[in-house]
Amino acid sequence: MRTDFTTLKLAVPEPGLLVVTLDRPEVRNALNTQMGIELRDLFVPLRYTPGDWRCIVITGAGDKAFCSGGDLKERKGMSDETWRLQHAIFEEGYHAVVDCPVPVIAAVNGAAFAGGCELALCCDFIYAIKTARFALTEVSLGIMPGGGGTQNLTRAVGERRAKELILSAAPFTAEQALAWGMVNELCEPAELMDRVMDVARRISANAPISVRQAKKAIHWGLQMDVRSGLSFEIQAYEKMITTEDRREGMLAFNEKRKPVFKGK
Repeated sequence: MRTDFTTLKLAVPEPGLLVVTLDRPEVRNALNTQMGIELRDLFVPLRYTPGDWRCIVITGAGDKAFCSGGDLKERKGMSDETWRLQHAIFEEGYHAVVDCPVPVIAAVNGAAFAGGCELALCCDFIYAIKTARFALTEVSLGIMPGGGGTQNLTRAVGERRAKELILSAAPFTAEQALAWGMVNELCEPAELMDRVMDVARRISANAPISVRQAKKAIHWGLQMDVRSGLSFEIQAYEKMITTEDRREGMLAFNEKRKPVFKGK
């Protein structure tokens, strides 16, 4: 896995657990072309070769923002073609986060606006500090959400609420995001990463093939009618029957000990 990033900071606090920090605090972690390239270069390979990773956390550097969205200073005067090429990079990176077989948690430590809000929504679930604020402001700038916002927000909060938030470009609070089902839990700023790491460790302790297959069944099942989703679930389930981890899980339960899963 590539690690020579300039806008992302990677940390491995323990085996199988990767923390990705958006590292441009001087501009509230605004997403520039280089950050888009690095997100793409990190996550695209994970779509097909997740290796030994069991959980990934994305957060922002500093105490001001998770990500304030696209770097508008970089975009000033950008030609149509350059804008289109830049956005293609963002699309590749964001879509790879959505498609990542490894669970991805957003630890929102401040403002998450526009592309920053969309990046958080690309993750499997979101933990946020109580003072975090969110917004999809794109229509106020002559564009629209293009990092999955129209799809992921709608699936989180429902069609009517998503239309209200996207079409008005109005900011909303972490408390509102929690009440609407977009955010899973609110934390005090000093407790956010500890709480997220607790959840990440619980996920990491489970059988990795099982976790990935369950995530796949949930994600793709939502794109189908319920009968097709049930069929897809069984196909995902079948993969576990012949694994060493399935045997280890049953053996550990009967021997009254903690299982040691190897992802095999």
